[in-house]
Amino acid sequence: MPQTNTQQQAPLTQEILRAIDSLRFGSIEITVHEGRVTQIEKREKVRFSSQPLEKLA
Repeated sequence: MPQTNTQQQAPLTQEILRAIDSLRFGSIEITVHEGRVTQIEKREKVRFSSQPLEKLA
């Protein structure tokens, strides 16, 4: 029996949710070609406090 469109999209949806869940600061870019997702790109930003490190301890 062929998979339905929803069943085919489940792994893709899970991958997108995983990327979002693992990100604190940044962006997720989803690339689509001819109506199909071909790439998920995650850009993460690492932020540092403006205080010197010795004052954080």
